[in-house]
Amino acid sequence: MKTGGGYSTDNERMNANWQDPPRKSNRRKWIIMGSILALIGIIIIAVVVAVVVSNNNKKNTNASSKTSSNSSSSGGVKQTDPNDPSTFVKDGNLHQAFYGMAYTPVGSQLPDCGNTLPAVIQDIQIMSQLTKRIRLYGADCNQSALVLEAIKQTKVDMTVWLGNYPIATDDNAAYQRQRDIIKSAIQTYGTDHIGGVTVGNEFMLNYLNANGALDPNSAVGNAGAAILIADIQDTRNMLASLALSKTLPVGTADAGSYFNTQVLEAVDYGMANVHPWFANVTVEVSAGWTADFFAQQDVSQANALSNKPTMYIAETGWPTKSSDAGNANNGASDASLPNLQTFLDTFVCQANTNGTGYFFFEFADEDWKDKQFGGVEGWWGLFNQDRTLKDIKIPTCQSP
Repeated sequence: MKTGGGYSTDNERMNANWQDPPRKSNRRKWIIMGSILALIGIIIIAVVVAVVVSNNNKKNTNASSKTSSNSSSSGGVKQTDPNDPSTFVKDGNLHQAFYGMAYTPVGSQLPDCGNTLPAVIQDIQIMSQLTKRIRLYGADCNQSALVLEAIKQTKVDMTVWLGNYPIATDDNAAYQRQRDIIKSAIQTYGTDHIGGVTVGNEFMLNYLNANGALDPNSAVGNAGAAILIADIQDTRNMLASLALSKTLPVGTADAGSYFNTQVLEAVDYGMANVHPWFANVTVEVSAGWTADFFAQQDVSQANALSNKPTMYIAETGWPTKSSDAGNANNGASDASLPNLQTFLDTFVCQANTNGTGYFFFEFADEDWKDKQFGGVEGWWGLFNQDRTLKDIKIPTCQSP
C-alpha cells in the first residue's frame, strides 16, 4: 500500500529512515505495535462513549417530546390522564371565590379567529377553580361552541351566559351572524350549561356616543333602544323556535349609567359595567363605591319596573398596569398589583355575602386590547396573557 513519501511499503520506509541494529528495530516494532493497540483502544472507548451519549440524547429527546406532548394536550395544566381533560390537577393557589368571571377566549376577534379548543379547555380548567359562572361578550369565531365543548370535556360545574355583540351601524349584519352561531351551538350542546343569552354589550353607550347624546332615555336614546329591542325579541323568537326543554333568559349588558328603561322592560336580566377605576375613586373606597353605585343606579332602576329584571354587575375589577405613564393613575390610585389585591380583598367576599351577582373583570390580560387601545385596557386580568397567575392571592371565601 502506498502511504506517501514515494515508498511502496512500510518496510522500505523504515529501512530508509532508520538504520538501527536489530535489537532496536525489534524494540521499535513493539513500540509501534503498542501504539497501534493503544490507538485501537482509544477508538473503541470513543465509539462506546459516542454510543452512550447518543442513546442518552435519544432518551432525553424522547422525554422532552413526551413532556411537550403532555403539556400541549393539557394546555399547560397538569392532568393525571393526558388524554382526558377532566382529570386536571387542582391548583392549591386557586379558590372558587368568585360569583362569576368575564371571559373572552384568545383569538376570538374577526377576521383572524385564532382561538383553539385546547386553549379554551385550559381556560375552563383554570376558571372552574375560581367560579361556576362565566359570561361571554360575543359569538364570533365559534367561541360559544368552543366553551360549551370545553365544559363538556372537562366535566366541570360551569354555566355560561352566551353573548351577541351587535353593531348599530352595520344593518344588523353582526347581530344576525352571531345569532345563527349561537343557535347552532344550542342545537349541538343543549341548555344544561347555559344561563342566558345576552344581546348587546354597551350598545346604548356606543349608540349615544355615535350620535352626540348622553341621556339613554332621550329621543336619541329611544331610537337606539328600538334597534336593540328588535334584536332582543328576535333572539326570543329564535330560542322559541328550538322548542327547548327550558326557557333561556334573554338580557343585555351596558355601562352602569346607560340603561334605557324600554330596554330593561324587554329583558329578563341586565348586566351593568361598574368600574371604580373610571369613576376616579381611590382603591381603598372602590369596593364600597361599586356596591353603592350598582344598588342606587341599576338595581333601583330595574326594581321600579313591572318585570323587575334581575341585575348583575357585568364587569368590575382593577387594572394592574398601564402601557403609558399618562394612564397609570386614575387621579386617585395607581394601576398596580397591590391595588388589585386591595380590591379583591375588599370586594369579592363582601359581594358574595351581600348576594350580589357579579362577573369579575377579568380572567386574563388581553394583549389585543393593549395593541388597539393602549393605556390600562389590556391589563385587567387575574392571570397574565400566558395564563400564569399574577403575584396576587385569591380570596378563600366560597362563592354562592
